Amino acid sequence: MPHPDRRGRWRHVLCALSGAAALALSLAAHGQPSNADTLTRIKERGYITLGHRESSVPFSYFDDKGQVVGYSHELALRIVDAIRQHLEDPLLVLRLVLVTPENRISSIANGEVDFECGSTTHNSVRARQVSFSNTIFVIGTRLLTARDSGIHDFPDLAGRRVVTTVATTSEHLLRRMNEEKQMDMTILTAPDYDESFHVLERGEADAFMMDDALLYGEVAKAKNPGQWIVTGTPQSYEAYGCMMKRGDVAFKRLVDSTLARIMQSGEAERIYRKWFMSPLPSSGLNLNYPLSETLRALFRNPNDHPYQ
Repeated sequence: MPHPDRRGRWRHVLCALSGAAALALSLAAHGQPSNADTLTRIKERGYITLGHRESSVPFSYFDDKGQVVGYSHELALRIVDAIRQHLEDPLLVLRLVLVTPENRISSIANGEVDFECGSTTHNSVRARQVSFSNTIFVIGTRLLTARDSGIHDFPDLAGRRVVTTVATTSEHLLRRMNEEKQMDMTILTAPDYDESFHVLERGEADAFMMDDALLYGEVAKAKNPGQWIVTGTPQSYEAYGCMMKRGDVAFKRLVDSTLARIMQSGEAERIYRKWFMSPLPSSGLNLNYPLSETLRALFRNPNDHPYQ
């Protein structure tokens, strides 16, 4: 027969477990993020949530009709099709969720968004919070400036005003450069790429530091594209990937295998040419941004290796 003290201890344990279960049910009922894997969660609720950007031309942005379009978004739609096929539910609804540089990682981590494909750099710091797909693009961080600014490379920024987009790897690099090299730059930040360029365009900054492909996108949208030039030795090379919940092996496997198939079949290169080497839908702007050998090699051998 159990000792009376032991019976008492077991009662306390059972009460604690019951309380924990009740708390878990309460959190679930109030919309807290579920520990269920992404595919199970999608199947149970009947829809997919995809994070997208507002003005990351030509990766993920609103066109002049208010539709989300772009290179990364087109790859994301292929992933959505693969999810529907995997779950044998062609009627799964797609819900688009606008994210910003400041909330994109938390939107994945808290379960608001199933995955995000835009212009997010995969690095070791971010990989502690979220998982990244196979790389979808490789960029270098450079400068956008007026042709007559006298700025040709990063040393020319000493004592100048430089704008970048808040909560990006470019902001981190720029601040570190300013401190380590004592360049006495005035660093300005803006909430998105469009506004960063507008700061430059209004004459409030002398240069705009950001990923080179995004800078070409801003030039293509400018009132006078010939006024601007992308210049400077890349200060880093960065890998863009789609973000998803950290540690969800099954979902990452599905995303990676879908991207690998697109890349190795030649479809990714066709999508690239559409967004980087042809007039953009609705606007007619052409970035004329040739496919690099680095990206061509990535399409042949897809991987999820970060540069940082």
